[in-house]
Amino acid sequence: MSDGALEGTVLDEPVDDGEHPRRRRVAPFVVAAVAVALLALFVVLFTADASPNETADSPLLGKVAPDVTAEYTGGEPFSLSHRKGSWVVLNFFTHDCVPCIQEHPDLVAFVDQQDALGTDGAEFYSVVRDSTRDQVERFFEQRGGDWPIVYDVDYEFVNGFGVSLVPETWIVDPNGVVRARFISKVTADELSSTLQSMREGV
Repeated sequence: MSDGALEGTVLDEPVDDGEHPRRRRVAPFVVAAVAVALLALFVVLFTADASPNETADSPLLGKVAPDVTAEYTGGEPFSLSHRKGSWVVLNFFTHDCVPCIQEHPDLVAFVDQQDALGTDGAEFYSVVRDSTRDQVERFFEQRGGDWPIVYDVDYEFVNGFGVSLVPETWIVDPNGVVRARFISKVTADELSSTLQSMREGV
């Protein structure tokens, strides 16, 4: 056999440099690690959404609430400073915000609970941003609820409280001091228990 034929035969044979088997052994571990990481991410996201909401920090906590005004139901002016003497709960929302829609049944339940307390119950107001009156009226017609709506057309409330995303819910005490801020969805039980603790001075 000539040198050329021998040379061609050697080149046609597969070269085993020891790298390919190792790559094949490592690949399943890489896939498994990625799968575990994705699973952990889903668990964290699910747990974060399912866990009870907690009051969020704000430089306004413990200070007098901003003296902001806007129009509310019936076209009457609404001034937050004029609500002193009552517990006030403000819920910022828009008609097409998915978390706002999801929490709405709890807000209906909370308002019913406060109404049952008579004069001891908190006043509840929805502060609307970026939604028209027609859109808001249809929202309540479809989902229920009957309480005053504040139309924050000039963003006095949004800017005063530093609200960037909705929903957000704030509690202001009878002295006009901001006591709590909830970001994202809230439940009727969270709001009621928080208010009760504050009334009792806990």
